[in-house]
Amino acid sequence: MKRKPKNAWKKYENAMILYPELMRNPRNNGSKGSGREPPSSGRAPFPGHGRMPLSSGRALYTSIRTFTAILKQLRLPNKGNDPSPQSKQTYPRKKKNTIYLLDYTCYKPPSSYRVPMSMFVEHIELADQFDHNSVAFQIKILEKSGFSEETCVPPCLTKLPIAKTLSIAMDEAETVIFSIVKEILERNNIHPKAVDMLITNSSTFSPTPSLSAMLIKEFKMRSNVMSFNLSGMGCSAGIVSVGLARDLLRVHKNSLALIVSSENMSLNWYTGKNRSMLLTNVLFKMGGAAILMSSRDQDKKKAKYMLKHVERTNIARDDQSYACVFQENDDEKKTGVSISKNIASVAGQALKANMAILGPKVLPLTEKFRYGLFLVLKKMMILGKGHFYVPNFGKAFEHFCIHAGGRAVITAIEKGLKMKQKDVEASRMTLYRFGNTSSSSIWYELSYIEAKGRMRRGDTVWQIAFGSGFKCNSAVWKCVCNIQTDEANVWNDKIHSYPVEVPETIKIL
Repeated sequence: MKRKPKNAWKKYENAMILYPELMRNPRNNGSKGSGREPPSSGRAPFPGHGRMPLSSGRALYTSIRTFTAILKQLRLPNKGNDPSPQSKQTYPRKKKNTIYLLDYTCYKPPSSYRVPMSMFVEHIELADQFDHNSVAFQIKILEKSGFSEETCVPPCLTKLPIAKTLSIAMDEAETVIFSIVKEILERNNIHPKAVDMLITNSSTFSPTPSLSAMLIKEFKMRSNVMSFNLSGMGCSAGIVSVGLARDLLRVHKNSLALIVSSENMSLNWYTGKNRSMLLTNVLFKMGGAAILMSSRDQDKKKAKYMLKHVERTNIARDDQSYACVFQENDDEKKTGVSISKNIASVAGQALKANMAILGPKVLPLTEKFRYGLFLVLKKMMILGKGHFYVPNFGKAFEHFCIHAGGRAVITAIEKGLKMKQKDVEASRMTLYRFGNTSSSSIWYELSYIEAKGRMRRGDTVWQIAFGSGFKCNSAVWKCVCNIQTDEANVWNDKIHSYPVEVPETIKIL
């Protein structure tokens, strides 16, 4: 047999690229169901033209040449020499935009909004809206709440009789969100028209026009600003907003996003007898936060943090989890938000699901190996059902911001993750001074860490938030600068007096 010219081998290699099925089964001529071998010929094996007789050595040689040609096609763009217009081209993978946290600010209510515990008790006793058992229950919860005498509520809730009107709720919302947005824009010398995305979140207060529209009108923002208003997401709405801002900033490069997290208390005051709904009267306090995020290259040097991960989990498929935090009418047709007794265990389940996603991305190899070994031993039934391994997240994060939803939730997470007291100090002190400020509580905790001077360049912080649904959301930030405590920090006036010892029970006289 005569040796084929080089151009014949080129045709054969191109044919293998165009028709890889011939390389897998050279006896198949392209017709399905054909059991007979096509006739031999001296031409290259295009479909319908037969095949070239190959010895074992030549078959190996041809396979190597074909594989080499395929690699070349994958590495090099098509310059017109390849007769195949269908050959695929690959391009270098584009690097994702880096998302920065420029700055944030927390709302600090004036001292006139402060409600000491004795004042709160006197108020609910004189309001003539609760029976004796309801008053006694609220006092009992307040004594074990872990609050100080400095928590604040809107002025409308300190007046008798308590009025629940839309205009009062609007005044409360404007007081909080207008002040924090004005402060953060002025502090960073940013004009309102420079904001490209505006995201507001408030779980139980969703007026028409929306809160985002109120901000656009107040600060005269651009007409093409991308605005979003999130509601019904519970205390985890702050991280939901961070995730939404991240996705938008990755798509729209060189943009600036403003997030405003707040909650409204005026319309959520409950006057019935349902104990699970009376909890909200005691636990929730006044607060809010504004956050500036950016994907602009010019903000790299003045940014505080860089966003590493955002993970969201929702276990609403479970009936118990779905009804854990629920807004409904009681037997007297009074609207309130009920909080189940099982909230601590449900929060643990949601956190476990969230850690299963976040853990492999942040834990060091040693912790991954130990956890994998635990699973193997568990599968082999060497370890009993009572044994379980909790990864040491202290090796992945320097700081923790656990949502200050209540003392029971913080304690459950502290024991479940085997944390040190210092890891939950920011959460306990935030709950002590400001109470449960809903979605903005994690930013009060981050402010506490900064005010203490503990944040260093390169440190990572894990923000954990829980919300109705039931949801557990996480955000991981990396500090990119040496943060200096400034006067604008919400803790700056009294940080020297913290931490304090919080008693298990405070007797209210």
